[in-house]
Amino acid sequence: MIKAVVFDVGETLIDETRIWSRWADRLGIPRFALLGVIGGMAATGRPITDAFELLLPGVDLDKEQVSWAIDEPESLRNNFDANDLYPDVRRALSVLRERGLTVIIAGNQPPQAKSALENMNLPVDGVYTSAEWDLEKPDPKFFHKCAEVAGVEIGEVCYVGDRVDNDVLPANGVGMIPVLIRRGPWGYLHSELPQTSYGVVINSLDELAELLAQA
Repeated sequence: MIKAVVFDVGETLIDETRIWSRWADRLGIPRFALLGVIGGMAATGRPITDAFELLLPGVDLDKEQVSWAIDEPESLRNNFDANDLYPDVRRALSVLRERGLTVIIAGNQPPQAKSALENMNLPVDGVYTSAEWDLEKPDPKFFHKCAEVAGVEIGEVCYVGDRVDNDVLPANGVGMIPVLIRRGPWGYLHSELPQTSYGVVINSLDELAELLAQA
């Protein structure tokens, strides 16, 4: 029986379109070019940082983030807020909690993501990031930590994310029930991979409550 549902962040709960568009504007790259190349990285299994290197060889993203913060201290820059939530998020999380499930958010995110998510007052039991745990997916320890903070056995956890490599396969590997959501570049592309057979594919978070009721 599933007792807890753990959610990834980027392109699972958060629509990252505005983030990448702001990056494009900051670096003087056409938005369509950056978004298209990011899609290419998803299709070829390359890290997203390769998109920037391809478009701007030698770019130092860490240095750029520092200067960006100095130039625009009050702007969101490469961060997100409640306006970036997908429309089904609050509704789906509320239904899951009403059904007695523990709901956790835990993904590969920088330190500032924790407070950003907490400030949204989402109906969840906890928000955690890879930065605070010093653990990143697909490390199996990350998924064991998810079960630990949820207070349940690993086999009683459903992990929801948008990637086969970072979410479906490692979650399945530790005994969780993986669910892949078809949205964002990775979600749509990875939903066509044969490895999705290790989990379940959904098109909306609204499908989760009924799906888990049958588990």
